Order: sequence, then structure tokens, then C-alpha cells
Amino acid sequence: MKISNIQILRGPNIWSISRKKLIQMRLDLEELEQRPTNLIDGFGERLEKLIPSMFTHRCSKGVEGGFFSRVKEGTWMGHVIEHIALEIQTLAGMETGFGRTRQTKTDGIYNVVFSYLEEKVGVYAAEASVKIAEALINGEEYDLEHDIRRMREIRELEALGPSTGSIVEEAVSRNIPWIRLNKSSLVQLGYGKNQVRFRATMTEKTSSIAVDIASNKEETKRLLTEAAIPVASGVTISDPKELENSVNKVGFPLVFKPLDGNHGKGATINVKTMEDAKAAFDYAKTYSRRVIIEKFITGFDFRVLVIDHKVVAAAQRDPAHVLGNGIHTIQELIDTENEDPRRGYGHENVLTEIAVDRDTLDLLAKKEYTLATIPQKGEVVYLKSTANLSTGGTSLDVTDLVHPQNIFICERISRVIGLDICGIDIMAVNLTQPLRENGGVVLEVNAAPGFRMHLAPSGGLPRNVAAPVIDMLYPQGKLSQIPIIAVTGTNGKTTTTRLIAHIIRSNGKRVGFTTSDGIYVHNTMLMQGDTTGPISAEFLLKDPTVEFAVLETARGGILRSGLGFNACDIGVITNIQEDHLGISDIHNLDDLTRVKAVVIGAVRRKGWAVLNADNGYCVKIGREARCNVAYFSMDENNPIIKEHCKKGGIAAIYENGFITIKTGDWKLRVDKVTQVPLTFGGAVNFMIQNVLAATLATYLWGYKPEDIKLALETFIPSAAHTPGRMNIFKFKDFKILVDFAHNPDGFNGVKAYLQSLDATEQVGIISGTGDRRDDDIIETARIAAQMFDKIYICQEKYLRGRTQQELIDLLIKGIHEVDPNKEIIINNKGSDCLEEAIKNAQKGSYITVLSNTIDNIISKVTEHLDNELTA
Repeated sequence: MKISNIQILRGPNIWSISRKKLIQMRLDLEELEQRPTNLIDGFGERLEKLIPSMFTHRCSKGVEGGFFSRVKEGTWMGHVIEHIALEIQTLAGMETGFGRTRQTKTDGIYNVVFSYLEEKVGVYAAEASVKIAEALINGEEYDLEHDIRRMREIRELEALGPSTGSIVEEAVSRNIPWIRLNKSSLVQLGYGKNQVRFRATMTEKTSSIAVDIASNKEETKRLLTEAAIPVASGVTISDPKELENSVNKVGFPLVFKPLDGNHGKGATINVKTMEDAKAAFDYAKTYSRRVIIEKFITGFDFRVLVIDHKVVAAAQRDPAHVLGNGIHTIQELIDTENEDPRRGYGHENVLTEIAVDRDTLDLLAKKEYTLATIPQKGEVVYLKSTANLSTGGTSLDVTDLVHPQNIFICERISRVIGLDICGIDIMAVNLTQPLRENGGVVLEVNAAPGFRMHLAPSGGLPRNVAAPVIDMLYPQGKLSQIPIIAVTGTNGKTTTTRLIAHIIRSNGKRVGFTTSDGIYVHNTMLMQGDTTGPISAEFLLKDPTVEFAVLETARGGILRSGLGFNACDIGVITNIQEDHLGISDIHNLDDLTRVKAVVIGAVRRKGWAVLNADNGYCVKIGREARCNVAYFSMDENNPIIKEHCKKGGIAAIYENGFITIKTGDWKLRVDKVTQVPLTFGGAVNFMIQNVLAATLATYLWGYKPEDIKLALETFIPSAAHTPGRMNIFKFKDFKILVDFAHNPDGFNGVKAYLQSLDATEQVGIISGTGDRRDDDIIETARIAAQMFDKIYICQEKYLRGRTQQELIDLLIKGIHEVDPNKEIIINNKGSDCLEEAIKNAQKGSYITVLSNTIDNIISKVTEHLDNELTA
């Protein structure tokens, strides 16, 4: 048994539209294909003993214990591994329950698919589940706790913190998309021009000046004092020589803390002697050059959270502590406390495990205690000097008990400091009385305050403090999305994408679009290459200048990692033809249809699917779509169109030489095809189809027919507008056509155009692509033999696992099947091949270069044309 491949799916995919975070593991069972679980002695018993919690897995039985029953009856190891991968993630504190295991068309090869919460944990779970299964098969001992501990560690390193995570979850609940911008906590909400960014609990609205003030505790105290807000008296020093005078000036008991500290680091409380003061000073100096010495105020530690200058939560915090029972040592009490199911590793639970550190030992030493001391029954022994939850502290929600005057003070503090989100630390007997009455003081004002104590307090009501953050970032009426049109299909998707983008840009929007030749924003190429996958889509959606996105979406990206967006407004499928079959478990057109249908599955319920009514596979997708559907067709009498429009549906048709919108029985003519340059005077049918698709998509978005007409007439097929798509170069004595047709359907489209032309000789330059089926390569050669008088084979590249000669032989075979006497010239050096074809061109001939046969063909042909013009 071995893992062939592990893929991380991050968006809508072929397994699920709604479950976007999936691991797809390609697993070769090898000899285990012949050994289901009931034929492996003791396997089921060993599995139940190692992971008894899997009893809850119902599996197809629908009852608890159902999975174990399947194992006893006999199931294949891929299915077992799927369940193990899910369960060990749950045991590590990441419960996720979706899984699928499907055999491929190759015996013994399975796709094992399961959901994850954290990518790297999911990959680890995939690999570990196979190791666990192998150990169980062989009857070997396995250290499951190691895997669980390691997955927890990975999660703590990779996962968003509780504060950041809560804001993201609130955004998701409101259908606001999000993108993580780094490995830490920098997050983008929304797309394009409607995006906002935040990091932890600082937003793009957070004032950098306010953050600087809050980070300087001395400056904060000064501003609060001048605003008549009660603060603890104290001084700030940096020189040890100033220590004694400062201590005498403020008076014991004292608090020492670093001026630039956070999260309670370097702080020491309730200092009562000069010896302890020197130690506390030295400790604080390890975190900051300057040290604050303040009067220690007795009372409780409170944190008030203010968002958008409104108090949204308040919590009473207690430092980590244990309660003596007169029997157990402090260490034993800590161990018992850490067994509380509410405590966990890092941020995984409501409370964090208590760790013994220098702060703990110092506090115990002040009481002349050690970890071996047995405290008296009922004695509270504090283990940390600060009440941070990350060090094991607890919190009690007191939001509803805060006195109105204290609310006013806290909201005023947020404006005095200038923070849109701030955490205010208060020491007081309570918050039910005004601070001036009970002697309470403000200790600190914190930028980027943690939300965890409010989201999941150890006592009292949890508060959804992420909601007011989203309310602030996206007030009512503010959009988070930008319009997205996704275009897929076998042929024509690049041209359709470009034409849609041109129509949108012509109507005043800053449009970004991805194609197989690059990423563009407002007609400026930002990145060159095949950019039809999810990474390219995300690149555009992260661009703050983009107002409208048009995304060419190819099968490869969908299969590799899913879509790069959660939902689109319009999904377009140009056609589904034979291409790329035999790759990635896509063996026939039904398989390919399932891939292309992912785009339509991601269309919003009120959005539109734009589908080719002349293609049966597109029609099949339309019948299963859960959004609005509109069709386009080259034939207004197409039965699908007639039935669809009879029901009041919308379609785009080619009728009487016009591009026409049909709504019910009404026709709205947009433009005559002879006026649309892209159709080459109506001679290229596949270009008319592209125009129909683009016209229908933009009409459905809301553009007027007259505006679409103007855009259609200004979209000129050229190397600039449509590189590699029917680019015609007119030389003095001949013409060169460059088209990146690469499959039989594409070749037939070019063939239909060439048959409409008068040429003294039709010359073709072709090649094969190594990752296509033999039949596909041979069929393109057959079509080439039908359209060209002379054929150059230039197999310079695209071998993709085959030899050069193997591809040449397949092409020759196809050509000879049509015409054994066809003139064939083999020239595998692209530049030389083009030179030879041009040199030998007859007057009035047409040279057609297909399938991107020659590197940089457009620039090379342009160079030849320039040389002719300047000669």
C-alpha cells in the first residue's frame, strides 16, 4: 500500500461544492486490493482497541458502531483509512466529518477524500492514517498519542488565533469571503475594491498613532490623567540607581512591569520588599529598557472590551491558581487542574493548561513554597502574576453588571487614545460601582486585545464580540463582494473571457480577468502564462483596484485544488468536447462534464448559468443546475431553446444573420454578425458561439443591448485582443493564420473557416501533445490532412512523457489515413520551420500554424512582417 499523491482542495470541487476544505489522497492498495478487512486476522479487534472512539462512526449502517460492523463484514482499506484520518483529527481537537472513498478505473487505485480544518494537519492525518492502517494490518504497536500531540502542535503553529478566527467565522456567517494573506493573522475580508484587512484584532481603521500611544504605558497614563480618568500612581525609570528613590516615592506594595510589554510578560505584582523590588526590576528590564513602577491596587482584575467606541463586553479575570486540600502537593494540584476537560493545549479549549515557569516559581518562593508544598485546605495558591488566559487564567463574564458611569469612562478612554478596538484593564473591587467611588483605577489600554475571554469565558455568558467588528468594517449597505463571471469549457473560453471583459470595461468598470495567456487588470498584463487556476483567481480577487472579475477557469485547476472563489454571479460553459481525456481520472465526456459542472454549482442561487444548447453535455448540466439557466444556440429552432423560451426563459441565438436575445416569445436583436469583427464577417461559426455566450452573460448582468453592440464592434481579433485565436497576418504575397486549436473540435473550427477562403495553397504547421490519447492526436492529424495541401510537422515541444518520434509517427498515421500521398515535411526546430514555410510560400497561399506549435509564434510572425514592411 502506498500514497501516490496528496492534493489539498481549497474551494468548490468535484467532490463537494459546499465542503471546500478537502484532502484528496490517491492511494494504491497494491496486494491489499485482494484482502478486504474481514480477510485480515484480528484487524477489526486491533482497530477497536487502538481507536475505540470510532464506535461513533455510523457509516452506511446509519447507527453507532456501523463502521466497525462494516470492518467485520469486510471493507477495503481505503475506506478504513478515510475514517481513521477523520477520527485522529477529532481526537486532536479538530472535529470534521465528511469523507468519500472511490475506486478509480484502475484496479487497486482509490481516491480517499476527507475534510480538514487546517491544511497541514489534514496532510499529516492522510500520511498518519496509512501508517496506522499498516501497523494494524501487521499487528504492530502504534504510538497514536504521538500523532495526536503532533497534530495539535501543527494546529497551534498554523491555525488562526481565537480572536482572528472568531472574526473570520462571523464574516463567513454573513457570506463575506475571506483570504489569509500570510502565515500569521493578516486577513482580507471581501474581494477586489470592496476588501478590508485586519490582523488579529487590529483593523485597517486602527490608528497607528493610537497603537503607538497604547504601546507606551507612560504616555497612555499621562493622557488618561490629563483627561481626569483614574489611574494608578507610579513612575517610569531605566537606571537601577533610581530604584530606591522611586520605591520610596510610590510606596509598597508595588507592581513592576516593562514599559513596552504585553500579555503580562515581565510583570511582577504585590512587591513588598526592596530585595523583591530589585528582582522585579531586573525581570522587567529583560523585556523593556524602561520599567514602570506603580502602586499595587487591591481588588479584582477586569478587562473591558470597547469596539467602535462602544463597550461590548467585560470580564473579571483571575490568574492561574489551585485550591489547597491539605492532602496534595501544589504540583499534584496543578496536574489535577490540567485534567479539567475545559483545559487544553494552546487555544484548543476554553481554558489553557497551566505550565510551571519562572513566574510560578517566583510567586511560590515569595510564600516560601515549592511545588512539593502541601497547601492547607481552602487556601488559594496563585501560580501566575497576571490573569492572561494564555497562561492558564480564568475569566468570568460581567458585562451586564457594569455601571453606566464606568461604561461612559471606558468609551471615553477609547476616544482619548483613539483606538477602534481596545481592551481596558481595570483594577477595582467591582464594576457595579463607579470607579471613583470604590477606588478603582485604569491600569492599561491595549491595542489588539484578545477576544478569547469574552468568546468563551469559564463562567457567565459568552459574548459574540466578533459581530460588532464586522458591523464596523461592513456597515449596513457596504458591499463585500465584487461581481464574478467564471468561464469554462473545452474550446473558446479564453476568447469568451476576453470579450466579456471588453464589454464590461467598455461600460466603465475596472475589470480584472484571467486567461490561458496571462492575468490582466484594465487591459494591463500583470502576470504572463497559463493563469486559469485558483491561484490566479485569488490573485485578482486580492487586487484592491478590481471592480469586476472575469475568470477563465480550466479543468486542471478545478481538479488540482478546486475553484479559487466560493461563489460567482454568472457561470459560462462554452462547450464540452473531447480534450484532456485520460488524465487525472477523466476518461470520458461524462467525467469531464462533472468537472465543468463545478463552476455552475458555485453560481449563486439567484445567479445565472450560461450554457450551450447545441451541446448535450451542457444541457445536462443545465437540467441539474440550482440557479437560473439561460442558453445560447446557433439555431433558433433548437428544441432546447424552443422549450426554454416557451417557459419564459432567456436565450441568445444566431438568427437571420443577427446576434439576438430571446426572452420568451420576444426577440431583441443586438447586432448583425457581419458588423462583429470577431466573427470574420460571419465566416467563423465557433467565434459566433463565443459572441453569443459573451452577449448573453453581459445582458444577464444588466448591460443594455446598445452598449453591448458598441463593445462587440470595437473588439478586433488581433494578437493584442485575442492572442493565438484566429490571428491573421497579411504579407504581400500570402497570409499567415495563427490559432492555438489543440483538439479535434478546435481543428474543425479552423477547417470550416479555411474552406470559405480562396487560396492557391493551404499550408499547415502542426504538432501533437504528449498527454493526449493516441486517438485524439491521430484525429487532429486526419483533420489537418483534410484542410491542408502541404503539412509541416514541428514537434519541438509538448512531449509530456512521450518521445518526439512517437508523436510524429501518430501524426503521420492520421495524415496517411486520409491521404497517403500528402506532402509532409518534418522540421522540429520551430524558427527554421517557420522560415522554411515562409520561404516556400506560393503567391496567394495561406500558412496556418496550429496548437502553439512554435514558441513565441506571434512575435516571430510579427517580426517577419515588420521586416517585409521595412525592406
